Amino acid sequence: MSEETTAVERPQSTKLSARNLFARDDIKAKFNELLGKRSTAFITSVLQIVSQSDLLAKADPMSVYQCAAMAATLDMPLNANIGHSYIIPFKEKSGLVKAQFIIGYKGYKQLALRTGLYKSINATDVREGEIKKHDRLSGEIEFEWIDNDKLRAAKPVVGYVSHFVLLTGFTSTLYMSVADMRQHGKKYSQTFKKGFGLWVDSFDDMSKKTVLKLNLSKNGPLSVEMQKAIEVDQAIINDAETTDVTYIDHEEPEEKITLEQLEALFKEKIGELNKEEMDSAKRIIETQESASYKKLFELLNSK
Repeated sequence: MSEETTAVERPQSTKLSARNLFARDDIKAKFNELLGKRSTAFITSVLQIVSQSDLLAKADPMSVYQCAAMAATLDMPLNANIGHSYIIPFKEKSGLVKAQFIIGYKGYKQLALRTGLYKSINATDVREGEIKKHDRLSGEIEFEWIDNDKLRAAKPVVGYVSHFVLLTGFTSTLYMSVADMRQHGKKYSQTFKKGFGLWVDSFDDMSKKTVLKLNLSKNGPLSVEMQKAIEVDQAIINDAETTDVTYIDHEEPEEKITLEQLEALFKEKIGELNKEEMDSAKRIIETQESASYKKLFELLNSK
């Protein structure tokens, strides 16, 4: 493969479909540069993913390309059956749909094993009755696994655990209860708070991935490839080459501005307002026009 980097230009037409975009010579050349002979099959898999989702078919085709390019850079197949990485649609508040790149827990396992530093690595659910002992001082948890699969499946899931062993002999185990996992999901995923998205549709997979990702990022040796994966996971990829990403589902909701905050700030800034600004501020506060709180708050803070 050539060592020269293929430049990809953003299409001028917003109506360009993903199929037409991926048919361009520069796009094909870029994937050939990244994947060689596997590029044609990879592009076909991307187009199949897009065709199977009506919402993803409406996404900005360049956002689909950037996700695919990131998957190719990490050498991860985009196949739901394999579970290494995914491209899913995300609808912004503006109504614009963009593609979001997701790495599955099996993808993290694969990346870790590629380093040659891990002897074994896994993540699993924990059923009721499988926690035998929890030493709160050392943090160590002793598990007693139910061998009978049918009996185990009948027990409710109480948590998730990840475990890895390095070739050096170092081991690390991280356990999170279902309550901890739900709290984590709601903290980092706005869609989960609203009752939809991956955390709702695939809670088990997202939980296994989370407990494994946290264990690796906190306690495991990370290759450059693994560090990049952690950085781009669950993001909209603006540029796969520069790793410019936007964590759109992580955006925290805007803090609600209270009347008391406005009144206190108004008293502090009153001497810096002109007559028009003064009259407007008084009207908003006196009538408790909550829809204008944010605008007034920003005005007062600018003084």
